[in-house]
Amino acid sequence: MRKLFAVVSTLVVLAVLAAACGQPAATVEVTRVVEVTRVVEVTPEGGVPVEQPTPAPEPPAETEGRLQTVLNRGNVVCGVNVNLPGFGAPEGDTWVGFDADFCKALAAALFDDPEAVEWRPLSAEERFTALQSGEADVLFRNTTWTLSRDTSVGMDFAPTTFYDGQGFMVPAALGASTIDDLAGGTVCVQTGTTTELNLNDAFAVRSLEFTPIVFSDIDQTYAAYAAGQCDAVTSDISQLVGRRSAMPDPSAHLILDEVISKEPLGPVVAQGDSQWLDVVSWVVYGTMEAEELGITSANVDSFLTSTDPKVVRLLGLDPEAKFGQGLGLTDDFIVRVLRHVGNYGEIYDRNLGPNTPLNIPRVQNALWTNGGLIYAPPFR
Repeated sequence: MRKLFAVVSTLVVLAVLAAACGQPAATVEVTRVVEVTRVVEVTPEGGVPVEQPTPAPEPPAETEGRLQTVLNRGNVVCGVNVNLPGFGAPEGDTWVGFDADFCKALAAALFDDPEAVEWRPLSAEERFTALQSGEADVLFRNTTWTLSRDTSVGMDFAPTTFYDGQGFMVPAALGASTIDDLAGGTVCVQTGTTTELNLNDAFAVRSLEFTPIVFSDIDQTYAAYAAGQCDAVTSDISQLVGRRSAMPDPSAHLILDEVISKEPLGPVVAQGDSQWLDVVSWVVYGTMEAEELGITSANVDSFLTSTDPKVVRLLGLDPEAKFGQGLGLTDDFIVRVLRHVGNYGEIYDRNLGPNTPLNIPRVQNALWTNGGLIYAPPFR
């Protein structure tokens, strides 16, 4: 149906009333002009118009943000890897590793308790569904930031915590030193990951034939490789290093020098909750900024009397700034993180550093002041 809009002016009504009373229209004092809008519905057949009231706008739906849900619950549900040494692996009732420590850092910021975490081990295929359904609050699970995941999959990525790349591990006895040496061979790969797509691209661009052996589970992938069911296994180099360290004889396996992709790994939350994304992001940034300023778990209390403006802002010592409150946290949320978990460098060294079985050089994961990519926006 067509809708016609008729506007009746109060001036006209007043003029008609004035004429009826024998007064000139010009002598009528008008103190207010009001426009009344009516929506008139006319049938296509020219039937009787039916007046319809102008619909009132629907009130916005009241929804509780993820931060308040987490605070009400009293812990953070953290999606982690099922078993990836150095990054996320079970140890008793908790999880340990680089990613797991960032879960603890988030819990420390929220509750002043790094153990206020409910661990949710998730496969590569399960992880995004767990966020979308609300089963997990956040992923700290070696997840690569990509365009499609940031858009069509409905994820929001917090800062990259580990810059990685995809590589290949082969038995030393195979004698392979380059990807070309794997032509015509078999490669074990986990499905539901960027790894599978990168593998196809790497062989296609080299015009090489190969046979992928695909698994949905990470343990099955490496078990098949260890059993000799494939000539090579491919994944993020950090994962290859972690898995090799857990093998009976790590020296029997080589990681090829070639890197075939960029893999920026970091925390992920469900799209559409900017406050929760901000909380996760600035907790991570706080660990990076603290390392740059030389603030550690061992010396953080000695900085509480600092007059350095950068330190004052980071540790929430400026009563006017209220940065923590702006996030929905306490102003000393970074102090909590540092006391319980430490700065970025401490987290890295504890899980991946030279005194660990993985011993992964920091290289691009060094601070920007040391030639790396680790960089926090200003706390101001």
